[in-house]
Amino acid sequence: MKIAIVVGTRPEIIKMSPVIRVLQSKDVPYYVLHTGQHYSYNMDRLFFEELELPQPDYNLDIGERFRGHGAQTGEMMKEMEEIFSKDRPDVVLVQGDTNTVLAGAITASKLHIKVGHVEAGLRSHDRSMPEEINRILADHASDYLFAPTERSAGNLRKEGIEEEKISVTGNTVVDAVHQNLEIARRKGGILEQFGLEDRNYILITAHRQENVDDRGRLSGIVSILNSLEMPAIFPMHPRTVNRMKEFGLEVDNPLVRVVEPVGYMEFLMLIAHAKVILTDSGGIQEESNILHVPCLTLRDNTERPETVDAGSNVIVGVNPENVVSVLKEILEDVELEKMMRCAPVVFGDGESGKRIFEIVFENIL
Repeated sequence: MKIAIVVGTRPEIIKMSPVIRVLQSKDVPYYVLHTGQHYSYNMDRLFFEELELPQPDYNLDIGERFRGHGAQTGEMMKEMEEIFSKDRPDVVLVQGDTNTVLAGAITASKLHIKVGHVEAGLRSHDRSMPEEINRILADHASDYLFAPTERSAGNLRKEGIEEEKISVTGNTVVDAVHQNLEIARRKGGILEQFGLEDRNYILITAHRQENVDDRGRLSGIVSILNSLEMPAIFPMHPRTVNRMKEFGLEVDNPLVRVVEPVGYMEFLMLIAHAKVILTDSGGIQEESNILHVPCLTLRDNTERPETVDAGSNVIVGVNPENVVSVLKEILEDVELEKMMRCAPVVFGDGESGKRIFEIVFENIL
């Protein structure tokens, strides 16, 4: 058996890392194909080292060479087809909802190679989001659908996907957070570096296309930040930096420290010690639930509704009045904050990587 692991973004690398570690421990032949969708390969070399993972066997460096969904996806498929034909795996594993996932699932399927989709079945029910299109198409092209929760498995059943293809495995993000948090704690120093105190700051992220490419929504987010009355840190994504300049927007609240993106280990520590998180990231909604930190999601919907049901996450949109009102309630109501911090972890027990391996192993051999 040979397995191909396809990744293209840092969240995918993080969430695939538990699967890679299981394959290493079982001495199963595999290779990693990295499309380089979001970052340059040189930057991601350090990221793999930080996670103590082997460097990718193949790098396409797509993000440096192509822009736009069609150009990226098409070029990925072209280059993946050559690699899969030459170095043919029994199974291709993709993770999440990016152009990399879509390209990997379609290319492998057309070559009659089995496809496993890690984190299958997530739905925001908003097809204006490119991620929603990617995850739906990837699910329907896949042979093994590794759903993180019963709810996501139910989404797949509603769409007519055969029951025998669906497995509820939990989410590998739980494995990854547990495996990497101790490494992050050993490194330490990030709070001191930015002059932050435990549970006395707000962590902010904003990068999604529907937020930062829309002047009105990004203006709303900036207004929220300019009204904060507690120390906050905002590692600003390059996409957001560019749109802020383009739209002539500026964070001018002295309590909000805008910094360049930090490494994954440092960011994990920023999540773990925050008072509350403001984000439009799906992954951070998960990580905040795992690390028991209250989360306000700057979107109108989420493909992680389990976090809302559990009580760790509130969908607040980007209307400044609404967001500030909810944030103020959490900051002033000790019992509400305690309740959000005590919300149950809804994405599994940290053994998802092993379950995924066992399902693939049993079906291939």
